[in-house]
Amino acid sequence: MFYGSWGRILEIDINKKTIRVIELPENIYDWFLGGRGLGAYFYTQYARPWDLPPLSAENPLIIATGPLTGTSAPTSGRATMTARSPLTKTIFTSNSGGLFGARLKFTGYDAVIILGKSAKPIYISINEKEIKIEDAASLWGKSTTDTTQKLKEQYTKTASVLSIGPAGENGVLFASVIADGARGFGRGGLGAVWGSKNLKALVVNGRKKPRIKAKDKLRSVLYEAHKAIKQNPVTSQALPELGTSFIMDVAYFEGALPIKNFSTNQFIGIERVGSAALQNEIMERKTSCWGCPIFCGRLSRDSDGNISEGPEFETIWALGPNLGINTLPLIQKLNRLSNEYGLDTISLGGVIAFAMEATEKGIRDFGVRFGEGEKIVDLIKKIAENRGIGQELKTGTANLAHKIGKEAEYFAINVKGMEFTGYDPRMIKGMAVCYATSNRGACHLQGGYSVGPEIFGLPRRIDPKQQIGKGTLVAKRQNDSAAEDSLIVCRFAGMSVLMENWSRILSAVTGKAYSAQTLSIIGERIYNLEKIINMKLGFSRKDDSLPPKLIEEHLGEEKIDLDTMLNEYYEFRGWNRKGIPTGTKLKELGLEEIL
Repeated sequence: MFYGSWGRILEIDINKKTIRVIELPENIYDWFLGGRGLGAYFYTQYARPWDLPPLSAENPLIIATGPLTGTSAPTSGRATMTARSPLTKTIFTSNSGGLFGARLKFTGYDAVIILGKSAKPIYISINEKEIKIEDAASLWGKSTTDTTQKLKEQYTKTASVLSIGPAGENGVLFASVIADGARGFGRGGLGAVWGSKNLKALVVNGRKKPRIKAKDKLRSVLYEAHKAIKQNPVTSQALPELGTSFIMDVAYFEGALPIKNFSTNQFIGIERVGSAALQNEIMERKTSCWGCPIFCGRLSRDSDGNISEGPEFETIWALGPNLGINTLPLIQKLNRLSNEYGLDTISLGGVIAFAMEATEKGIRDFGVRFGEGEKIVDLIKKIAENRGIGQELKTGTANLAHKIGKEAEYFAINVKGMEFTGYDPRMIKGMAVCYATSNRGACHLQGGYSVGPEIFGLPRRIDPKQQIGKGTLVAKRQNDSAAEDSLIVCRFAGMSVLMENWSRILSAVTGKAYSAQTLSIIGERIYNLEKIINMKLGFSRKDDSLPPKLIEEHLGEEKIDLDTMLNEYYEFRGWNRKGIPTGTKLKELGLEEIL
């Protein structure tokens, strides 16, 4: 008997209109846990060939929960989504909070694998009794909020809905999948994968709670976890009181907040987009994901008077200072429109910032300059609806820069095709390794989030400007992050609830003995599997890089010595100098059997 997980996977072929339940062997859970780990594993089983076009019918779409999902563990309502990304061309796992993960787990399935392409728009409904493939013609073209509302009216308010907006339908390479009209599988363009399959929405509504092996033991270890959250200043004060916007204040103070496409770290009006401004000017109330005691979410009022989820730190930065904008109500309007259309706000801000710099440098006139906030409303609509200049911007920064030419590629801020987040690696050296080596492109979260120790001092402060030791630091954090993404729990909780805590919680839930080291090894196995997949997709050390602008323009600090940090990183990982996992390492992790 399974505990924590069900041992059941749902396979739906929307071309053949077939539905199959797979009984997954227990050893696969032992090796990969769930979530991101199952996503990577199932990609190796279903992707034939591995280098299939991301927007082809053959690209498998894996939506997964973890062994802690839907339990009483803190922040355990998350889910992951895995496919080959049309933006980065890598294997790509996106991660969303909210309620969806728990609602999916309660249907009695650990994951849903969606195959093929429907001949017409469809949506899928799942509960513990039946699975249906339904016509979505009346939903096609609608926003994510309208789609969510209509499906909740049709089913029940307790149902959870994933949907794409016009951006996904029109193949925007950074289209998102939005959860319940608010949270989202934001990055990597997986919304475009949905659109290519004519998949509009997924409705889940289960009530079947996962089995727990040792309930008394779980209560005891959960007390320890909640105590750790309450004793940590970030998870007990900063995030609950200020939301993620507090990171704006900290990053700017450290000189690490990128301004105007990473051109400077100074911004006039920064106080107008910080945490105090959000609390005092636009916030309506706090929100929280399933099972989360932190309450970092916010509902806010925008410049049109609409109230909606957000804005989070990354959105405030990407659509604010990164574009030369210091008006929070307008930023929240841009955030709301992005969610309704189904757009990743980070990549959206990145490609618009690139267009602004190209315009100001006289390389290509996109008709928008830094600080011209109202023009962005029109750009969002054109991108999502595939009109005018939006037809070019929808391809993302890297593709657009390549089309323009080498001069533009100098300031195209991306790694492996994905736009950067709001931390400047010139001021936080560990983030240089995070961005360069992340298996899904320029990602702060899966890249290892060295911001934790380097800026927040958690679990202990490490000099952000120091370069020696950062390769090792990032590799260790990447392993732990992969484990967290497979349990699945939130990265913020991981600032106070450490691997020792998570291992005790998992042991109580499953009845199996786990340690912090066991979880780190599982994370290492997952990270190496993703790396091997990317190698088979054509990636190599040359892709573990940074944009020329960030190497050559120093912001008055020591130049990034990426090669030295990469060599340290590869050595710690047991990879050769070309960034390839050795046969010894693969054998050690048992990946020879999988590959």
